[in-house]
Amino acid sequence: MEPAIALNISIAAVVVVITAYAVYTAFGPPAKELSDPFEDHED
Repeated sequence: MEPAIALNISIAAVVVVITAYAVYTAFGPPAKELSDPFEDHED
């Protein structure tokens, strides 16, 4: 396998993992600990 192909696959894999972790954090069980700054400060 050429080094450029391996590098592209590695970068794509890292992007997919980061995206999956962000979605899990935003909508999964850790989301219960997040606070909404708009609800914290009523106008």
